[in-house]
Amino acid sequence: MHKCVRIFSLIESRKWFTVDGRQRLCHPLPSVGVGHMWVQIMFKTSGGRRPKKKTYYRVNELDRVMELQKKPSLILRLKSIIQSQKNQCLLLRDLEKEVGFVQKWNFMGIIEKYPSIFRVTGGNRTPPMVMLAEKADKVALEEGEARTQMEPILVKNLRKLLMLSVDCMLPLETIQLIENELGLPSDFEQSLVPKYPQFFSVKDVNGRTFLQLENWDSSLAVTAREERLVHEGVLTSKVQARILKDGNYVGPFAFQLRYPAGFRPNVNYLKEVQKWQKMEFPSPYLNARRFELADPKAQKRVVAVLHEFLSLTMEKRLTSGQIDAFHSEFRLPARLLLCLIKHHGIFYITNKGARSTVILKEAYDGSTLICKCPLLLFRDKFVELTGRRGIDSCISVPSS
Repeated sequence: MHKCVRIFSLIESRKWFTVDGRQRLCHPLPSVGVGHMWVQIMFKTSGGRRPKKKTYYRVNELDRVMELQKKPSLILRLKSIIQSQKNQCLLLRDLEKEVGFVQKWNFMGIIEKYPSIFRVTGGNRTPPMVMLAEKADKVALEEGEARTQMEPILVKNLRKLLMLSVDCMLPLETIQLIENELGLPSDFEQSLVPKYPQFFSVKDVNGRTFLQLENWDSSLAVTAREERLVHEGVLTSKVQARILKDGNYVGPFAFQLRYPAGFRPNVNYLKEVQKWQKMEFPSPYLNARRFELADPKAQKRVVAVLHEFLSLTMEKRLTSGQIDAFHSEFRLPARLLLCLIKHHGIFYITNKGARSTVILKEAYDGSTLICKCPLLLFRDKFVELTGRRGIDSCISVPSS
């Protein structure tokens, strides 16, 4: 009996495969020191034939993105906890209440390792407490300016996010799942949304609170992919473009492809890529209800939706669970995992870290995010107080 090779999961409710006439579930694959993974694709058994397998190649530089953010994320999380305290200091005995018993020891290690950022005071009759060191406290004051610079970016991206959805509205709880990835403040529904009544409104639908777009702005219905093409002069060029050996094509409906080093496509594969790259498709900002997913153009549109969704985030990556939370609002296909695997020149799935994560390949040069927003630049500057220069990856703050 053939067995399903256990791989990372992407969609919690949609990761079933048919094996030997039965539904089998794929689970996360433990990290292994090889350059690729075997990915089990749905197959039928007949005549004793072996199951069809495809190789999913690792990209070590993108795996490293997840490794690089571990310690910085702890530093930034502890900074936020300290700043949220009334006296800008935290009793060490209360650290467990904030982060839990297991994580407490990781944070204690951070406090001990980086005295340039965290200062511990107290002793004798005074309970020990931790606060920001003097230099760290001065750098932390720059966050306010970074947040101010971020506000117009956040408002624009939040409007675009709502425009991607079928009804131009999303449950608040769903947006909250990616608020850190978007760069939104934790209380954005109180601190940001009410400031822009011309763009947003909050309404109750069947007991759920939704954020609704107040007006449609056609000037925002331009994707990051299209903006790049305009910047590169592709849309105005009259030069006849040709497809390169790596599948890239300079055309109005093409995506930037970055295949892994070990991937060697054959002639037939490249022909299919050429055909796909030249194929027209509807804008991700058109209502998904107008299209049937069986249509190849609609399927290419789904790739564009995922591309734009990731482009709206600060670090151009989201966990599998975060993407799945928008499944119905963006009308994503049931077999989204297979879609991402198929288009591995555009997206990379890594299971480094606590959860599988989807990364937009073109946004990274090796392990380094190419374009950073003001908030990420501030976070880099704060983490550099550890003496760690030339941060290879941007840093995100995990949810509490």
